[in-house]
Amino acid sequence: MSNQDQDKESKTEEATEKKIRDAVEKGNVPFSKELPAFASLVGLIAITSFFIVGGSIELASSMKSFLDDPGHWQLENTADVVQVFSVVNLDAARLIGPAVLVLAFAGVASSLAQNSPSIVFERIRPQLSRISLSAGWKRLFGAQGWVEFLKGAFKLAALAILACLLVRAARYDVFNSMFMSPYALPELLQTMTVRLFLAVVAAIMVMVAADLVWSRFHWRRELRMTRQEIKDEHKQSDGDPIVKARMRSLARDRARKRMIARVPQATVVVVNPTHYAIAMRYVRSENQAPIVVAKGLDLLALRIRSVAEQHGIPVVEDKLLARSLYDKVEVDQLIPPEFYRAVANVILYIMSRGRPMPAGGPQR
Repeated sequence: MSNQDQDKESKTEEATEKKIRDAVEKGNVPFSKELPAFASLVGLIAITSFFIVGGSIELASSMKSFLDDPGHWQLENTADVVQVFSVVNLDAARLIGPAVLVLAFAGVASSLAQNSPSIVFERIRPQLSRISLSAGWKRLFGAQGWVEFLKGAFKLAALAILACLLVRAARYDVFNSMFMSPYALPELLQTMTVRLFLAVVAAIMVMVAADLVWSRFHWRRELRMTRQEIKDEHKQSDGDPIVKARMRSLARDRARKRMIARVPQATVVVVNPTHYAIAMRYVRSENQAPIVVAKGLDLLALRIRSVAEQHGIPVVEDKLLARSLYDKVEVDQLIPPEFYRAVANVILYIMSRGRPMPAGGPQR
């Protein structure tokens, strides 16, 4: 078994949204070739039913007048030749123009019905793999190649059988056409052609529906991924866990440094006595309530306490208040109203440190 076959067998997971989005951006989209052919057949039925007879009669009349009296047309110089060709081309354009417009509309509509339009330069970029003999051999004799071969064989067989049945059913009309007026031939050909196209459309309608389903199924199967590819994609989109952990660690270090730098601005630090530390600032002109400028646990709490003592910031030990503030209040957040009384007692104690405290009050 080749390495490519082993890779396909290992691709057991459905494609992620990112891979599907990348494939669409590169122009790799599901596309059924049978739908444009089906739309062209429908367009041919419309052309044959509404345009071909009138245009053929007008063109035949023009050609009749031209062939019946060729001497009427002078071909003495270049201008005369251009005039003759202009008349002939104008009559031919009246016949061919509507057919071209209808077929173009059918082709564009069938493509838009499958995928939204987009400009993808990747599809037209020169690639050596497109002229590789081995790659072409695999495309011809791979699963997609066999599907295309079977579809072509089915369409050819259906067309041949239906044409034979139609000609057999209309053999008397074909025989009688030798004795009909030339002006009646377009209507006979129109009837036979419309019948043939309708029969072909009815025969291949099921195949077109099946091809639409197959094209999307084959596209999804080609985009399947291995489990390792999914892991690698998640790692690329979310980032390497080691790098993310390092970034989180750096962010925490920066946050701790900012908190330590703000400790000298604090009014009071409440501790417990070594595990928790809450630094608060209260200036009546700044905020309506004290705001937490720093908080820490264990080693960080000791660091906050040390910096506060170095800068002469009062340190008050209150185990219950310190732990409650640590759990309920974040940095740069005003303390909730339920802590107003306890913190007010602490601030009052600091403002009157030289006077005795009531029994049970916070201790320095």
